[in-house]
Amino acid sequence: MNLNPIVLSIPIFFILIGIELMVERLSHRKLYRLPDAIANMSCGITSQLSGLFMRVLAIGVYEIIYSNLAFFTLQRNWMYWLGLFLLTDLAYYWAHRMSHEINLFWGGHVVHHQSEEYNLSVALRQSSFQVVWTFAFSLPIALLGFNTLDFALISALNTLYQFWIHTETINKMGWFEYIFNTPSHHRVHHGRNPKYIDKNHAGSLIIWDKMFGTFQAEEERPTYGITKPINSWNPIWANFSHYAEMAKEMKTIPVWIDKVKYLFKKPGWLPDYMGGARPIPEVNKTTYHKYDTSYPEQLSYYVLFQYVICLGVTAFFLFQQAQFTLFEKAIATTLISIWVVNCGVLFESKKWVHYAEWIRILTYSLLLIAATNLLSLGSYFYIIALTYGLVSGFWFYTISNARNEKMAVA
Repeated sequence: MNLNPIVLSIPIFFILIGIELMVERLSHRKLYRLPDAIANMSCGITSQLSGLFMRVLAIGVYEIIYSNLAFFTLQRNWMYWLGLFLLTDLAYYWAHRMSHEINLFWGGHVVHHQSEEYNLSVALRQSSFQVVWTFAFSLPIALLGFNTLDFALISALNTLYQFWIHTETINKMGWFEYIFNTPSHHRVHHGRNPKYIDKNHAGSLIIWDKMFGTFQAEEERPTYGITKPINSWNPIWANFSHYAEMAKEMKTIPVWIDKVKYLFKKPGWLPDYMGGARPIPEVNKTTYHKYDTSYPEQLSYYVLFQYVICLGVTAFFLFQQAQFTLFEKAIATTLISIWVVNCGVLFESKKWVHYAEWIRILTYSLLLIAATNLLSLGSYFYIIALTYGLVSGFWFYTISNARNEKMAVA
């Protein structure tokens, strides 16, 4: 059983999302769009899957420093826990802030800001690579003598705290706003309006932003997203898009020292002879349109069907991942990643995903049959495999056929 508090909280996440969806229905507000919500959750899935490999490295480095280089041996009393909480939150603030102010680091964090909506599913939209750039900010805590597992626990709880603040259904919260991070404060952080950019980097406590000059109160409701929208529902592209853009721009910079500067300057920086730092564009709400795609209603039900099954498989895998070998984890990660990519890109109607989905349906059905044979699971699992393949295949055929007929008429 995986004791990661974030994994254990998965059922709570979806209960709260369900409550927010009920609020949306009762208040007649448009808080969710299906492709966006699926893209958000898919980024969360790919983040958790990659974390099986990357977070072990980060925690491993912390443990090496704690075990061999710690300055102090600390007694675990209330002052220990309070100190660990404050230091962990402070380290998060600086890691988060630098993820906005260093171009290379921004590539590992931009994923979380790509959604043009603001709801609880956005909290699940996490990067697969951010830990590579940010884990070092917590290493001084290891030097001070705070136990590795205690740090991992407080760090996870700090992350969990931030789930509920990704909502538009809670307005300002009075005195609570002076000390803690809240939905109002964090809405500012997700705004692409020039005055909201790079503000309110807090994890749990807003005091750090007020101390270090990055606080901005919410005035008008922000326009959400990034200044150059990704315009895709693909969770894998979401993780690589900024680095692909960086690679293109670096080719245009002729001086090597400026190429290095480009990596560590703020996003949008260019050398003076290329025009210098680019200004943050104003948001014109009369002309601004969110990224959207047209798709048949039947496709939304098909994707929901596939996605619910995918979520179940992913949850089972994450809860049981300790029982799998590294190779088995890599295979499962690949299969689930393909699944969520298809679910997102189907909404974009790209030609290649039509063929990719047929291959996936056939391959996954055969793999389930093969696993039934290999593990001697019994005839019940044969029925599940055949039912999944037939239902998925027939359903996707009807969608594809209707789409082809529509295109022929057009």
